[in-house]
Amino acid sequence: MRVNLTRDFIKKIPIPDRPVDYRDTRLKGLILRITPTGVKSWYCEYARAKRVWLGRVDAVSYSEAFEAAQKILSEYYRGIDPIEARKPAAEVPTLNDFLDGDYGTWARANQRAHEQNLDRLKTAFKSLLPKKLDQISALDVERWRGKQVDRGLSHQTLNRDVSSIKACFNRAVDWEILEKNALAKVKKVRTDDRIKVRFLSTEEEERLRAALDLREERRRRERASANAWRIARRKQPLPDMHDLRFTDHLKPLILLSLNTGARRGELFDLAWENVDLDRRVMTVSGMNAKSKRTRHIPLNREATWVLTGWKEQTGASSGLVFLNEDGQRFDRANTSWRGLLKQAEIPNFRWHDMRHHFASRLVMGGVDLNTVRELLGHSDYEMTLRYAHLAPEHKLRAVEILDTLRPDPVT
Repeated sequence: MRVNLTRDFIKKIPIPDRPVDYRDTRLKGLILRITPTGVKSWYCEYARAKRVWLGRVDAVSYSEAFEAAQKILSEYYRGIDPIEARKPAAEVPTLNDFLDGDYGTWARANQRAHEQNLDRLKTAFKSLLPKKLDQISALDVERWRGKQVDRGLSHQTLNRDVSSIKACFNRAVDWEILEKNALAKVKKVRTDDRIKVRFLSTEEEERLRAALDLREERRRRERASANAWRIARRKQPLPDMHDLRFTDHLKPLILLSLNTGARRGELFDLAWENVDLDRRVMTVSGMNAKSKRTRHIPLNREATWVLTGWKEQTGASSGLVFLNEDGQRFDRANTSWRGLLKQAEIPNFRWHDMRHHFASRLVMGGVDLNTVRELLGHSDYEMTLRYAHLAPEHKLRAVEILDTLRPDPVT
């Protein structure tokens, strides 16, 4: 009810059976609330169902409550929410604490390569780690980028780093740690997205395969020599490798990479449940794919031969296809891979480049780019277009259309 909240009225108000609100006639929004326990308190209601407690009547006079309510209403009309304004400001973490804390926790749950990503952020932006997030500006990042260019880092590397720290700040905005992303206006440097991809020449592929076979033969000889030594000393011999199709994981992994274009991590995560040898299809689960989308890769004869032999050799029908010596998931194969490349005399070639080799061979064989895109699992054409230059005959056929449109074709 609306009343004139004078001192006498307040003193004489009877104690109610339930809470009662008395609204001041002189200032809309000023409320006196009486509870069944006899407590009388001032409130300021600045919007529907939104009110702020001003204090008890025995501690705050009417004039003090009037002024306080007047100030709150004035701030509200200027766009300031009194409840939000009264909340204590959250402590903004440093970049280092954010990476170790909330962002690190989120990354471990959502990013497969979280360790590498977090390590890269800490390494690349080491100079910014002690700063609080709200103290890092776009100019700080531009100055950082200028120093990195002077050090000789490529624009592609710097663009990846800038994208990573901007994504990090986006999470801080989403979680209301920051009001806005101060780095949103930091732009990528223009680069040539159609860079030449590295794939094996015919001679290099022959040398790689020959090196694989030589490695297999060497391992078989070493096992036979070791067993001869053990038998001579009446020790239990190790399993003979001569009857095995593969002496270890390296050859099947490489041959599958060359024939399926699967990423190394996708092969490390491949389970027998996702290998259908009857239909000759290998499924890359969305949980393990970089794009988070499931894709199905047909198995050619060599890939089928590899998986069939590996399954017979391991005797497994469930779980991961490739396990390390401890029966766990592989996380690297760097040492044996580098030794193989050295043996084959193949420079500047990464494991991931076998994926480029797979795509390049398909394009040069006349497979259309959309099919290559689907096999690689690219979500759009941007990544696949890097292979377009390997099929120049498509562009030649396109421009030759102009010849047919001339009234007097050139002969």
